[in-house]
Amino acid sequence: MKSIAVYCGASLGAKPLYADAARALAQALVEHNISLVYGGGKVGLMGVIADEVLRLGGEATGVIPRALLEREVGHTGLTRQFVVKDMHERKAMMSELADGFIAMPGGMGTLEELFEMVTWWQLGIHAKPIGLHNTEGFWDGLVAFMRHQHTEGFVRAEYLEGMMVDADADALVRRLQAAAK
Repeated sequence: MKSIAVYCGASLGAKPLYADAARALAQALVEHNISLVYGGGKVGLMGVIADEVLRLGGEATGVIPRALLEREVGHTGLTRQFVVKDMHERKAMMSELADGFIAMPGGMGTLEELFEMVTWWQLGIHAKPIGLHNTEGFWDGLVAFMRHQHTEGFVRAEYLEGMMVDADADALVRRLQAAAK
């Protein structure tokens, strides 16, 4: 596994522990010699994880739509930065560049990016592992809802079982690595 796309907030969230979790995930990526692919911004958790990956000597590739370049304050110190036409192109390029995906805490954009990759996985468009970095139980409600979807006959069991959920960044990265082999 050479790279992981990380979806996360363009804000820091309500608790400092979210930024701590982003730094821990950055450390896990660098320790496992995995480069970061992310949304290309310098603000929020996006900026925290990119800055920490770079500070630790890792590689960070940003993919940012032109319209968001100024709004999200595009990161200028990345290993690589791709400026794309729109969100569709961003998600497609991030998927192409990454060997797996992790969603950290974030807002609607994070959910949208996560669910597109999950849908592509279900449809067989990609077979890359997907994980939820479950900082402080952030994703517990979503996981419970997905179980409800399964109980109600809308999500097959293998899609629940294949989604990796872990609060420990290093453990989550190792699980994605094992699943990618």
